[in-house]
Amino acid sequence: MARLRLGGMEENEEKKVDSPARKLSGVSCDAHAPLVSSYNDRIRPLLDAVDELRRLKVMQEGIQLPTIVVVGDQSSGKSSVLESLAGISLPRGQGICTRVPLIMRLQNLPDRLLPPELHLEFHGKTVPSDETHVSEAINLATDEIAGDGKGISQTPLTLVVKKNGVPDLTMVDLPGITRVPVHGQPQDIYEQISNIIMEYIKPEESIILNVLSATVDFPTCESIRMSQQVDRTGQRTLAVVTKADKAPEGLYEKVTSDDVNIGLGYVCVRNRIGEESYNEARKEEARLFEAHPLLARIDKSMVGIPVLAQRLVHVQAMIISKCLPDIVKKINDKLNANLSELKRMPRHISSVAEAMTTYVQVIGLSKESLKKILMRGEFGEYPDDKEMHCTARLAELLNNYSEQLHKSAVVDGTDGNFLMEEIRVLEETKAMWLPNFVPRSAFLAVLQTKVNKISDTPVELIAKVWNYIEKVVTEVLMHHCENYPQLHSSTRRAAQNLVAKMKDKSTERVLEMVDMEKLTDYTSDPEYMTLWSKLMEKNNVFTEIMNDYSEPTTLDIEGFGEIEVGHLRAFPKDIRDQAFDMKMRITAYWKIVLKRLVDSMALHLLLSIRNLVGRDMEMEMVSEVMSPDHGGGIERMLEESPPVSKKRKRLQKSVKLLKDSQKVIAMIMDKIAISAD
Repeated sequence: MARLRLGGMEENEEKKVDSPARKLSGVSCDAHAPLVSSYNDRIRPLLDAVDELRRLKVMQEGIQLPTIVVVGDQSSGKSSVLESLAGISLPRGQGICTRVPLIMRLQNLPDRLLPPELHLEFHGKTVPSDETHVSEAINLATDEIAGDGKGISQTPLTLVVKKNGVPDLTMVDLPGITRVPVHGQPQDIYEQISNIIMEYIKPEESIILNVLSATVDFPTCESIRMSQQVDRTGQRTLAVVTKADKAPEGLYEKVTSDDVNIGLGYVCVRNRIGEESYNEARKEEARLFEAHPLLARIDKSMVGIPVLAQRLVHVQAMIISKCLPDIVKKINDKLNANLSELKRMPRHISSVAEAMTTYVQVIGLSKESLKKILMRGEFGEYPDDKEMHCTARLAELLNNYSEQLHKSAVVDGTDGNFLMEEIRVLEETKAMWLPNFVPRSAFLAVLQTKVNKISDTPVELIAKVWNYIEKVVTEVLMHHCENYPQLHSSTRRAAQNLVAKMKDKSTERVLEMVDMEKLTDYTSDPEYMTLWSKLMEKNNVFTEIMNDYSEPTTLDIEGFGEIEVGHLRAFPKDIRDQAFDMKMRITAYWKIVLKRLVDSMALHLLLSIRNLVGRDMEMEMVSEVMSPDHGGGIERMLEESPPVSKKRKRLQKSVKLLKDSQKVIAMIMDKIAISAD
């Protein structure tokens, strides 16, 4: 952005002019001389722009405006200072006189013959007033805003003063700080006032005008403590010291030693006394600081209302010039963000055809999201939500299922019961046939026992998987139809019904898988014969141990470890050999069974998920929303939900405000450019 120019003078050039300390030492005390004349014409356009932005309430959009904030302890003389700057009478009395933030907009009228113009702005209305009745008008407006009594309010009241001789300034006068509530004030009056003050002085764009009484020690002032909390170095704090005539002793030392870090310096003033006119008060003030033996020591660049006015105008010009480019950027950024958010909002639906089209779009977006997270492993839409990284979570469930199944493959017999189950089954299945053959009925009996032990595991996995998928599908559907709460119940119901159907199908499928494994012993996998042959290599060693009683009674078989076999010497050889052979066969075959159960489960789930996303979900959702029992969802889409309607209105209001703010900025930029030319 181009560098701002103040009446044809660039910002960096403006810094070259004489400082207030040098320039204002000879301020005129002519009764009719304006408090500030050199800067009014230059700063006025910028100040008008900021005042208009404040009137538009752009600060509600989080955009801070450069502001001179007047703070001070109760009875510090704030009102007297503001009266002297504005040349009007403000409310006086016991206790808190300022009960609401008072925005004072002072504007110099160049023509001395023009009568002053005063009016108040609050609650969206304008109330004219005049110099005689403005104090009463402020009191009435304050009562309307904050209520009768002595309570306070955060709602601001604006006082506009257009008058010859006043400086072009905008200031916010805040309630005086009091720690002890008086009769009629709330018990937390201090906390309420503190909160208001901190809200106004905390932004970096605020200049703090701290009003201090010469009669007190500055470090003890509550207003100093508050300003130091937000401006520790004092670089945006200016102090005005009132009642200099009441406590001249030591004042010079106070304002020159600067024990409280006032970065923008001090200005000492004399309060208007009694019925003095403002012109008379200015003359008496000038005479006081010229003639008083103690006060005359203070540099003339640090005394008098005219010096204060000039200093405030300079500071105001600098803070506005510094902040305005950033304000323009923030307005543009906020406007673009709100416009983008408006575009993302669902359009207002006016017909059933539009509603149906929108609903189909919702289904389409949901399907695409589910394809990404359930099928392709893309979780860009949910980067931080691990529960929505679905392929990883499903893989974990399948791996846990596989581990649980394979625990059943841990062979028995290491506790001294090796081959005992097989011998028992062989004894119960023997019949009149040739010896040395393993009866198929015996093999199937052992196989069926092992399958029965793990039969619940696949069913449990199906329940876990589909419960998880139901949560995922519901989350995605709710996300894509969040702007249509009238569809939430039917959409959620459709997801639940769909998953319940898929779960039933899967349960039926895995029960079939289990029954097939119990039905017969079959595999074409060559790994079975390879593993069985390898296990049977230990058969000769086993036979030697059985026949030679001098041999150790332990046998080391791969997959079994070191096992005790001495107890088997008590059984006939043919039974032992049959039991050993069957044990090795069932061990080799069981690995094939487990592999089949895991692989078949994985393939089944992948197919089921594809069918759910690619085909079944759309049919279920359309059926649900069009159902005569639960229908009406499409028609209900014509009714915009209250939260969406509220959000749309809020964004539209914000966009209008920000566009109006852009126009204000554009107009002031045009004026500055014309003035520069």
